[in-house]
Amino acid sequence: MPQEIERKFLVLNDSWRSAADHGVRFKQGYLCEPKSASVRVRIEGDVARLNIKSATLGISRHEYEYAIPVRDAEDMLKTLCEGPVIEKTRYHVENANHVWEIDVFEGDNEELVVAELELKSEDEVFERPAWLGREVSHDKRYYNVMLVNNPYKNWKHEA
Repeated sequence: MPQEIERKFLVLNDSWRSAADHGVRFKQGYLCEPKSASVRVRIEGDVARLNIKSATLGISRHEYEYAIPVRDAEDMLKTLCEGPVIEKTRYHVENANHVWEIDVFEGDNEELVVAELELKSEDEVFERPAWLGREVSHDKRYYNVMLVNNPYKNWKHEA
């Protein structure tokens, strides 16, 4: 069974930008309420995917992902997705043999910048870059699926 092992952190400052790629724009929406799984449609640059993740809190979750036509994804985002669409730009930053994904959110989630790191095991050791803030892997508010109905602008002062 495919499994994603991912740790999620807040980003302290913009010093990561000097090592980042050009970034890719993302638009994503969710097709149903996340009870046992989140079902997401995403346009990532010029490709689209359907993604299904188990709705478990933590750093390990079951994950399935399938390529779909961009036109279908655009239609799903407009007609089938619940709540507003999440928009962000994702950058990649290499640091000490790992590649970090830095998501810079827009719209109702503006000012939120999250760094994610996919790992081979839950106990894999990695170097913490100087720009890395506190870990939020176990805080469901930072999951994209949760940002749809409870955007960062509503709770950022509590974070």
